[in-house]
Amino acid sequence: MRIGIIGAGAMAKALGGGWAAAGHEVVIGARSRAAADALAATIGHGARGGSVGAAAEFGAVVLLALPVSALDEVLGEIGGKLAGRTVIDCTNAFLPDEAAPEGVPAFVLSEDAVAARIAATVPEANVVKAFNVCAAEVWESQARVFENRRLAVPICGDAAAVQQVAALAEDIGLQPISAGGLHRARYLEATSVFTVGLWFGGADARAIFPPLEAAFAVAD
Repeated sequence: MRIGIIGAGAMAKALGGGWAAAGHEVVIGARSRAAADALAATIGHGARGGSVGAAAEFGAVVLLALPVSALDEVLGEIGGKLAGRTVIDCTNAFLPDEAAPEGVPAFVLSEDAVAARIAATVPEANVVKAFNVCAAEVWESQARVFENRRLAVPICGDAAAVQQVAALAEDIGLQPISAGGLHRARYLEATSVFTVGLWFGGADARAIFPPLEAAFAVAD
C-alpha cells in the first residue's frame, strides 16, 4: 500500500518504520525536507522523503503524525489533496491538569474531539482515529503480546476505512478492534488522556480492566 506520513517525529518513525519493514511504500512529508530525508534514511526499506504536499498526494492512506497545534495550518495547505484518501489521526490534545495535586502528573484534553474537527476541515477525506492510546515507543517496540494477549488498537471511523487501517495494524503485529464510527473517536481521545495520566503517575492503567471473560455483570 502507498502510505504518506505527514510529520517527521517519533510517531512517524515508529509507524512508518513498521509499515516500511512490512513491505508498504512510504513517503515522509515534512516542512523541512532535510528532516523528511533523514527520517526516511533511518527507516530504510525504500522509504523516501518529500514535502508535506508530496506525501499527501502519494498516500492512499495518509497518517497525520503532527502536534495538534499544527493541524489547522497543515490541513489548510494540503486539504484538497486528501479527497478520497483514508486519513489516520493519531494525535492527542493534552494539557497538564492544573487542578491535580502538586507533584501528581495528570492531563486534560484541550479540545474534546480532534478527529471530528479534522473530518470537518477535510470533509472529502475518510478520517479514522487510531494509534493514539500508546506512546510511539510502544508502537516501535517488537513487544506485541502482554499477559498472553496481543496488544490491541481501537479504530474509529467509516467501516471501509477502518478495515483498511485494521490491515495496517495487523501488518505490524497489532490486534485491530473496530470501535464504531468517527463520532465515537471523542471517547477514544478521552480514554487516552485518562490512561496516559495514570501511567505518568505510576499507576498500572492495564490493571483497572478485567479480562473479557470476567468483564460481564448480571443485568439489573
